[in-house]
Amino acid sequence: MPEKFILALDQGTTSSRAILFDKNGHIIQVAQKEFTQLYPHPAWVEHDAEEIWASQFSVLAEVIAKAGITTSEVAAIGITNQRETTVVWDRSTSRPVYNAIVWQDRRTADYCDQLKNEGLTPMLQEKTGLVPDAYFSATKLKWILDHVPGARERAVKGELAFGTIDCWLSWKLTNGKVHVTDVSNASRTMLMNIQTCEWDTDLLKLFDIPASLLPEIIPSSRIYSVTEAIVKNVNIPLAGIAGDQQAALFGQQCTQPGMVKNTYGTGCFLLMHTGEQIVRSANNLLTTVAWKINNRVEYAVEGSIFIGGAIVQWLRDGLYMIRASADIETLATGVSDTNGVYIVPAFAGLGAPHWNQQARGTIFGLTRGTSKAHIARAGLESIAFQVRDVLKAMESDAGMPIKEIRVDGGATINNLLMQFQCNVLQVPVVRPQVYETTALGAAYLAGLGVGYWESIADIQQQWKADKYFYPDKTMEEMEPLIRGWNRAIKASIAWADET
Repeated sequence: MPEKFILALDQGTTSSRAILFDKNGHIIQVAQKEFTQLYPHPAWVEHDAEEIWASQFSVLAEVIAKAGITTSEVAAIGITNQRETTVVWDRSTSRPVYNAIVWQDRRTADYCDQLKNEGLTPMLQEKTGLVPDAYFSATKLKWILDHVPGARERAVKGELAFGTIDCWLSWKLTNGKVHVTDVSNASRTMLMNIQTCEWDTDLLKLFDIPASLLPEIIPSSRIYSVTEAIVKNVNIPLAGIAGDQQAALFGQQCTQPGMVKNTYGTGCFLLMHTGEQIVRSANNLLTTVAWKINNRVEYAVEGSIFIGGAIVQWLRDGLYMIRASADIETLATGVSDTNGVYIVPAFAGLGAPHWNQQARGTIFGLTRGTSKAHIARAGLESIAFQVRDVLKAMESDAGMPIKEIRVDGGATINNLLMQFQCNVLQVPVVRPQVYETTALGAAYLAGLGVGYWESIADIQQQWKADKYFYPDKTMEEMEPLIRGWNRAIKASIAWADET
C-alpha cells in the first residue's frame, strides 16, 4: 500500500494555499497563489469569490503534481479559511450574486453603532459571544440582501445560498452537493447561538435573514462529503473544517484550558482555550467556539486585531519603503529604537479590546530626524503592542497570568518582532517547528475524521518547539514605551471622535 497524505486547503485573506502533510505532521509540499484585493470605496474590502475558488483549485492541483503523487494517495482534505467573509450565490448556477464582502470591510459600521445605541449589545453577547461590529457576517449578509437588486426576494424563494469561505469551497468541491459550515465558522456569523450551536431564530429575525439561505452546521472533524470528480475522477473525503484561528489553536495543540496561541497573519488573533466552559469576557474580548469533535464542543476566548502583518504590506505596497515583506526586519534593525515614533494601524478601525469602528490609522512622534527605518520599526512594534493589549485583557478575564504564548503565522520568522513581543509581554514566546499551524490544524481535524490519526493524544506528541524567546529587557525598561503606545491609542480614538 502506498503511503497516504492529508491535504489542507488554507484559504486566507490575501492568498490561497494547499499544503500536503504526512503521518508525522511534516510538510511534504506547498503551493500558494495570491489573488486580487478589491477596494471599491474607502473602508470597503471585497474579493471575487470565483477567483478565490480558481486560486484554491489551482494550488490544490499544483501541490499534488509537485509532490509527485496521485489523488488516490490523499486520505482526506481539510479546509481552513478566512472567517466572517461573506458569499451569497445562486443555488442553480453556483454564481455569486455579489463580490465576497471581506471580514475587514467596514460598510456596515453605522448599522452596528445603531444596534449598540438600541441597547442590543448584551443580548448579542449572551447569544453569540460577539459584540456588534461590522467584522462579523450577519450585517454583511443583510447588506447584500438589502442592496443587490432582487436578492432578498430570491433568498425568500430559496434560490440563493449564503456561506463563509469554508462553505463556498465545500460547495464548489462537491459541485453543489453539500451546503455546510462547521461550528467554529458558524460561531463567527453573529447568527448562531453558541450554547445550542444552532442558528438562532431571534437573530435571524433581528437581521431579517431568511433561514433558507443558511448552511447546515456540522462538527469540525468528520467525513461530511467527498469531492465530486473534480480531480482525475477520484473522490477524496472532505473530513475537516475550522476557521483559520481555531485551526491554528488546534494545530498548536492548545487543547487544554489556559493554553494560548497568537497567529500573526494579515491581522493578529490571540486565542485562549477554555475547554467546555463558555467564558464571558468582561474586557471586550470575544467568546467563540473552538471546535466540535466527537460531539464535544470546546470554546475559546479571542482577541482580534484587524491589522497585523498588513502593516508590513502597507509599508511595501502603499509607501514603497521595502520591496519584499522580508526586507522589513533588515530595515528596522538599522536603528536601535523608533526615535519616539508610534504607528496605530487602525486602517479598519480598532479591534479588541478597544472595539472602535471609527478609529483610523495614525502616526505620532514624527520629527525631521525620522527615517524610513524608524517608521518600519514602529510598524513592527505596533503589532506587538496590540497583542499586549489583548493579552492583558485575556489575563484579566482568565483570572490568572499567562505563562507562555505559542506563535505562528508568516511574521513569526521576524526575530526582531518576536523578541520585542517577548519583551513587551515579559513571558516566553514559543515558535513551533511547523509554523504552518493553521493548515496543520485543518489537516489534523481531517485526519482524525477519517481515522488517519487515532486520537488527539496521538497527535499531541508531534508538536515541537523551534525556538524559545525570553525577555532580554526588564519591565522597567519597557514601561516608557508602553506608556507612549497608550498615549498614541488615546490620540487615535480622539481623532475619530468628531465631537
